Amino acid sequence: MRMNLPYLGFGLGLRSPHYDEILQTLPALDWLEILTENYLIPGGKPLHYLTQIRQHYPIVMHGVSLSIGSTDPLNQQYLAQVKQLAECIQPAWISDHLCWAGVHGKNSHDLLPLPFTQATINHVVDRIQQVQDYLGRPILMENVSSYVNYKESSMPEWEFVATIAERADCLLLLDINNIYVSGFNHGFDPARYLNNIPIDRVQQFHLAGHTNYGDHIIDTHDHPIIDPVWSLYKMAIKRFGKVSTMIERDGNIPSFTELFAEMNQAKIIYQQVSSKQHVIS
Repeated sequence: MRMNLPYLGFGLGLRSPHYDEILQTLPALDWLEILTENYLIPGGKPLHYLTQIRQHYPIVMHGVSLSIGSTDPLNQQYLAQVKQLAECIQPAWISDHLCWAGVHGKNSHDLLPLPFTQATINHVVDRIQQVQDYLGRPILMENVSSYVNYKESSMPEWEFVATIAERADCLLLLDINNIYVSGFNHGFDPARYLNNIPIDRVQQFHLAGHTNYGDHIIDTHDHPIIDPVWSLYKMAIKRFGKVSTMIERDGNIPSFTELFAEMNQAKIIYQQVSSKQHVIS
């Protein structure tokens, strides 16, 4: 299922407050990521805008409802909708989360962590392969932020994620902020996480802000990116090189200008790190 997916550069999450400004000004974005579920209903305002914006920018689909780790059967109706949307807009790729989101047909509307066990790996690998076969394309799986551990877990998260990517022959959406958040919450070194993820499996980076409550951090996507996450992003560039990068913001959505500036900050950091590595080599 491995395919040569393109390098897209630097992008933003497409959010409704910015539809008109993007179409009117056509800013120098390399690409945009959509939340898949917002566009699954035929017709309507979101799909109307997306169809127009797609004429100017590459689009990536990012879902939150695949629930790849659930014990429920895969939702075939949902997968059919995802496939139909993909055929319509021809995304550069499709991604979702390495988690479970519900059981017994109920969607928790949250990205719930999985136990890091061999049995979970076997279960998830089989389901990823089924999804990739159905969609006819590789999918990217994203590491989620977490706030609890399972007693049953028998390996660190990075080993769990890396093993699934290799065995399922899928790619990874590495969320840099999520690694920082989980590292803070569970007391592991985020750099160790990065250094144990296979380089050839990482297709995309996410960067986002969060809310720090002192003794724990919640991945809220409603604040600017903090300096320690930028530092971790620099480490990721050194390890993984040229990886398509985008900024997520889902709450307290600022002006497009502010988000665009944050995206350009990521681009500047990449250029600085890359130029230093080139000089050294």
